[in-house]
Amino acid sequence: MTWRFALLVAPVDAADTRTDFSGTLSVIDPDAPALSVGELSTQRGDGIFETIGVVDGHPQEVQAHLERLAHSARLCDLPAPNLSQWRAAVDRAAAECPAGESAIKLLLSRGVERVATGLEGPTAWVTASPAADFTRARAEGIRVATLDRGLDSGAAVRAPWLLLGAKTLSYAVNMAALREAHRRGADDAIFLASDGYVLEAPTASVILRRDDRFITPEPTGGILQGTTQLSLFDWLEENGHSTDYEHVPAGSLADADGLWLVSSVRLAAPVTHLDGREMPVDAELTAAMNAYLLSPRD
Repeated sequence: MTWRFALLVAPVDAADTRTDFSGTLSVIDPDAPALSVGELSTQRGDGIFETIGVVDGHPQEVQAHLERLAHSARLCDLPAPNLSQWRAAVDRAAAECPAGESAIKLLLSRGVERVATGLEGPTAWVTASPAADFTRARAEGIRVATLDRGLDSGAAVRAPWLLLGAKTLSYAVNMAALREAHRRGADDAIFLASDGYVLEAPTASVILRRDDRFITPEPTGGILQGTTQLSLFDWLEENGHSTDYEHVPAGSLADADGLWLVSSVRLAAPVTHLDGREMPVDAELTAAMNAYLLSPRD
């Protein structure tokens, strides 16, 4: 990936009401060293992040991403981010994004290990880069394998320290799942709870269709609430479709009248095959979904 732009954010108190945060944002060379070797984001994956899609310089669903960043910070006992400051950082990064599709990433870590450093407080930074070309996945669809996540659907409630509802930097398991999906001849994966319920994809939300109802798994603590899924549900409802949140049995995936993985940068990718079984695809509806998701959205 080629980084186009980067800046460091000097975190301020969440209650800071200033209107100009420019003095807290420092543009840096995206190709130059910027983080300490003691940085806990790289040492332990101890931090959180958000990825915001950008279309023709317009960052999409910024408020929803910022609110989810704050939610993840609460779950991880990180200092509450000042959302006005982070919005200013997003706007600054978006100004560097040309026509076409880009991605802005927000990162907040616990900081640097304090042994012999004297450094205090979190580390925060923002990057902007060109988005990968997902035209083919949107138009032709993807093959998906289901994978057991090894935890039952009640694990998040019993063990909140697992941080299953936070978007943390600890993505080794997610990436391992994608590699396993590739070994099985698939492009992506859907996690299943060990007690037989659908969860989410490693980097996307799951939406299935039954007749004219669009359903996503109930966003309990074990599922990251999808910003793109929320926006798409609003659009579906405005266009006369019914939407709902349910505990979805794994067996109902194969019987769905349509299945999509949706995320902030790839957008809506229809599933053409699930565990090798062909799935119905509504190409016209998918094209309309992606046309909406590529339109400016605040």
